[in-house]
Order: sequence, then C-alpha cells, then structure tokens
Amino acid sequence: MRTRDLTARPDLAHGSSRAGPVRRRRPVYVDLLPPCNAACPAGENVQAWLAALHDGYPEQAWRQLVADNPFPAIEGRVCYHPCEESCNRAELDSAISIHAVERFLGDLALEQGWAVPAAPVRTGRRVLVVGGGPSGLSAAYHLARRGHDVEIRDAGAEPGGMMRYGIPAYRLPRDVLGAELDRLGTLGVEMTGGHQVHDLDAERREGRFDAVFVAVGAQLSQRVDIPVRDAGRIVDAVSFLKGVASGERPAIGRRVAVYGGGNTAMDAARTARRLGADEAIIVYRRTRAQMPAHEDEAADAEHEGVRINWLRTISAFDGPELTVEEMELDDQGVPRPTGHLEKLRADSLILALGQRADTGFLRTVPGVQLTPDGTVVVSSSMMTGCPGVFAGGDMVPGERTVTVGVGHGKKAARTIDAWLRGAAPAGGPKHDLAAFDGLHLWYFGDTTARSQPERVPGERVADFSEVVGGLSADEARYEAERCLSCGNCFECDGCLGACPEDAVVKLGAGLRYRFDYDRCTGCGACFEQCPVHAIEMLPELDMDPEDEMAPEDAGAEAGR
Repeated sequence: MRTRDLTARPDLAHGSSRAGPVRRRRPVYVDLLPPCNAACPAGENVQAWLAALHDGYPEQAWRQLVADNPFPAIEGRVCYHPCEESCNRAELDSAISIHAVERFLGDLALEQGWAVPAAPVRTGRRVLVVGGGPSGLSAAYHLARRGHDVEIRDAGAEPGGMMRYGIPAYRLPRDVLGAELDRLGTLGVEMTGGHQVHDLDAERREGRFDAVFVAVGAQLSQRVDIPVRDAGRIVDAVSFLKGVASGERPAIGRRVAVYGGGNTAMDAARTARRLGADEAIIVYRRTRAQMPAHEDEAADAEHEGVRINWLRTISAFDGPELTVEEMELDDQGVPRPTGHLEKLRADSLILALGQRADTGFLRTVPGVQLTPDGTVVVSSSMMTGCPGVFAGGDMVPGERTVTVGVGHGKKAARTIDAWLRGAAPAGGPKHDLAAFDGLHLWYFGDTTARSQPERVPGERVADFSEVVGGLSADEARYEAERCLSCGNCFECDGCLGACPEDAVVKLGAGLRYRFDYDRCTGCGACFEQCPVHAIEMLPELDMDPEDEMAPEDAGAEAGR
C-alpha cells in the first residue's frame, strides 16, 4: 500500500480511531438529478434510456422510455425538447439531440413490433377519461398499465385530439400517429368516438365509473372584431387545420394572410402554402422576440416562403385587400398603435389568435371551480373540488403542448390510482440538480451533434409529406454516447485509478464502487477527477452510516 505524510495536510483533524491526524471530510458516492430529466414535462428518465442505447440495448432503452411516455415516435417529432435547452453538453459543444434519439427508438419499436405488456392483474376499478388528446390518452395508458379498466370518450371521430386535427401531417405523419395510438388498444383501453359529454354526473353514474379524468383540448378559437365586407373569406385556424387534416381542400386563393404569432399561426401559413397559395403572410402585433411561436417553427415557415410582418395589427379586411396598422413598443415593451396604415394583398384571412377549452359542461358539476378564462382549478394532485373528478391538459393553467399534456396524464394516472386505493400518491423530494460547473470534463472530448435530414424548402410545399427525417442506428447511438451522465456514476474507473490509498473498492459491473474509509484520508483526489460529479466531499461530522454503501441509481426522480 502506498503511504503519505498526513501530518502536513490542512484538511485532517483529530477524532479517528487511528493513530495520528484524521479526516475532516470524506468522499461519498451520490446521485444527482440530470438537467434533461428535470426539464422533461413528461417526466422521462432521459439519462437512463440514453445509457441503455449507449450500451447497445435499444429495446431496453425503448422500454425505459415508454415507462413514462407512451408515444416516443410522436414526441420525437413534435416535442419542443426543453430537455435539450437544459442539456449540460451545450456548455461544452452542442446539446445532445435527445428528441431525434427518442424518435429513432419510437420508430424502431413500430418497425420491430415491440409491445407493452398488459397488466397481469386487473383491479376491477373503472375510470372514465373525457377527451382523446395527448393528456387523456396518456392518462388512459398509465391507468391501464396499473390494471384499471379505462374508457375514453371523445367528441372527435378518431382519437388524437390536436395531434390529429391540429398538427399537420408534414410534421406528424398519420400512419405514425395511428400506430402509436394502437398501443392503447392492446392494453384494453376502450375508445368511444363521436361522443361529446354534456352531463358528466350522468355519464359517471350510468357507466359506474369510480373516477373521472377530464382533458378536453383547447379547440375553441379566440375571436376578434375586424370590419369585413365578406365574412366568408375569414376562417379560424383551428377549423382550417382540422378541415385539412380531415381531407378537405378549401379554396383560399393565391394570397393568404394569417393573424397571430403562435405555433398554430405558423402551421396555418405553412399549410396554406401546401394548398397552393403563392403568398402566405403572417401579421403579428409584437416583435419576433415576443412571439409565442417557437423559434424553429418560425424559421421553418420563413424557409418555406412565409413572410412575417412584425409590429402590425389588422384594422380591416376587404378582400382582396387587408388594412394593417403599424405598432410601436412603449417603455414597458407593450405594443401601441401609431396611426400609420398600410395595405396588403390577401384573398383570405386565417385567424390564429389562441384557443380555449370548452369547459362549460363542468359548471354544473358540484365543487368544480372555473377561473375567469374558463380553465379548471385543480389541487396539486390534479383533482378538482369534486371528489374523484380530476382534470389536466389544456383545461388547466399552464403551457399548452403535447408533452405537457402527456406529463399531466401520467401524473393524473398516478394520483387517480392512489385515490382509488385510498393511499397517498407516491413521490418525494428530488435530488439536487447536476450543474455544469460541478462536472470535471477531462474525460470527454469535443463532438458535434448529428443532424436530421430535411427536405429542401422548394420540395416541401408541394405536398404534405414529412419534412424532417430520422437518424440512422449508428447516428442515434453516437448521440447517446455523447451523454455526459451528469450526476450519476457510469463506472469510468477514474476514482479507482486516482485514489493514492487504494481506498476505492470496485464492486463489479453495474454495481459501482464503495469507499474503504479505514484507508481513505479524505484527500479528495477521487472527487476532483470524477467527470460526472457522482462523488461529493462531506464534513466528517455530517456522515451517515448508509453513505458508506454504493448508491442506487436515482435518475428516475425527475418528473415526480
């Protein structure tokens, strides 16, 4: 055994059973929360499924993924991937293309026919899900996997909600959507389409449902008063996109104007181009920095020839002429009119000024409270003021995206299951976040993220074929290998090699390490080299006996 002079070390003090000076601090293995996990609205354990693919186990990676998110092939296409915005790798070179790897795993599962097994034991409890959009479908999936009998009742002829009727096929092909939703049927979920719920109490009573999850989407368009000569030339974006998704090809003319600055406005303009419009313009009353649309959505629209008019509001529409007024920002950044008008050519006008959920049918349900804007008040468990009635998705305050809806459905399923069993919902405090400045990146070299192939803009607007392609198997695994494993040991043996006292004990593949504190001097060499911050130095008096054991992987704490 190598020895060193401990008497000169400032970090050692009295108090050990050994002769001479002893530690003031000692190392412990820890698990921290990866920022990608923390940022995922669906609560995915991103780091875990990336690790499984990195190790060469794609099916294991997919099964880890669908434990939290039932629709990876969908989410890999339509999620705005906040996980990548939080990825520590972006501070080193570029973020891991997490959404592209998720799409790869989702597509591979459909190709290989991987299936999620049904629950081995049924509980006999019945749950009604009102709304067949992302949130309702996610809740039904997770409830069915817990053994409950679930029926979805939706006003649409086919399930999917805005995934089917709001997201165009060039972003989400309908064969992918259908294949992912078929997964619920194999779990025993019953789907009833063309059924709009008007009396929730009656439906619950007559169907003998033990609990209800209400997740009707935001499909009612906000309106605005615009002086018009021909109202037939105006259509709301939701109706427009829904009609096109259902096979309609409305006559919109050669020049189309879209009023609004959100993602729906971008989709409406891009759809208009595919329907033959030579010109598609977007009129938005604020600046680009203030627009609610995601930057990628606006960039894609502009690449396809859509022109965006910032700081403009529509004063009148007299097709084929649009009167707009220029705006300017005041000292607080709020747009105000200038009185300066201009004319734009437009044969038709599409209104994309936001949507709201149709929650009026809940006003008669005892205990349910609605906010002034029509959203539903829920507790931290997502239950309304009526016992056994839960709500989520677009119906409750919050960001309205597919992934947020999926996360609401997962959380609601967990709390509904606990409520049915008379138990408290599972959960607990999260681990501390693994920050970039806590990593020691000597282990990792610079890399560049793999890009997904895209059709050239001139070809895109000719039809509704998918614009963005997927990664190859090699590219997806390469991306998984770029993961820094922030905050969680991946057994690089760095601590084993760095310890001058041979105090690190390797426990075997997959079992990590433990410290031999009879040998450890608390020098911190293991901590200072650990690339992923899986080791922390704690004051000797703060130690807990359990800290001497190798930790379990706690990466799944994200999203709870």
